[in-house]
Amino acid sequence: MKLINNKMLMALLMVISALGIIAGCTHKNEPVPVPVSTAVVITHGKHVHLAGVTAGDTSQWKFDKAHSAVNWSSPFEGVGAPLTGKFNQFGIVNVTSGQMQNYTTSSQPLADTSWAFYENQPEKTHFAGYVQVNQVNTGEPGRDGGCLVSTLGTTAIVAGTQNLTVSNVAMIKTTSVAFDPTSNDYIVNFNFTWQGKLTAPLTEPIVGKLSYVPERFFVDHEEFGLVLKFQINCRDFGVTSANVADIITIEVHANFNNK
Repeated sequence: MKLINNKMLMALLMVISALGIIAGCTHKNEPVPVPVSTAVVITHGKHVHLAGVTAGDTSQWKFDKAHSAVNWSSPFEGVGAPLTGKFNQFGIVNVTSGQMQNYTTSSQPLADTSWAFYENQPEKTHFAGYVQVNQVNTGEPGRDGGCLVSTLGTTAIVAGTQNLTVSNVAMIKTTSVAFDPTSNDYIVNFNFTWQGKLTAPLTEPIVGKLSYVPERFFVDHEEFGLVLKFQINCRDFGVTSANVADIITIEVHANFNNK
């Protein structure tokens, strides 16, 4: 009986020792590791892109209009599914009053050089641009050739003509660009000018968001992109049609290459 008790005591001591080792390995007294942060990681490179028109000069970046777009959307009658569309003719140039005329050409009427982008120095970034309002395209002929042209206060397209007259251009021009503190994007302040159905153009300050798509090398050139998103209130510009809501959302997708 004494032998059995000794064996039981020995076994109990071994169990207690094992538990002590396990407890020692759990590090109960050490602080709990800090959870991994879920905050957005903001990084900005040092890319600099400057405009030019000299073909073959890879230090100059050219506006790639064929692969760019200016899109818009607005809820139908303010409550329905959004009406969407785009503008077929647009450019990145600061159109002066003397340049507001008709141009007999099928290509870009003015050089698209009113821009510069500095990834890590947004205060140096600037751009200006325009759309030809009568070049709106929804894919629905019943709207494009009729009600939208009259709704927006402009005139029909004349074949072979680029219409940059004051009643047919809506323009933007930056006043400041700064880092967005919550993302890798940029906050853009700019002036939006459009006559719409008013008797003279109206300029309003707008705040938008700019995104940068870093340059990538393709077979024989490099390409980068900029995406600008903003909204306007079309009622401020005399648009009264109930077919579109007050707020129109606009997205500019601009691509550039160094061919």
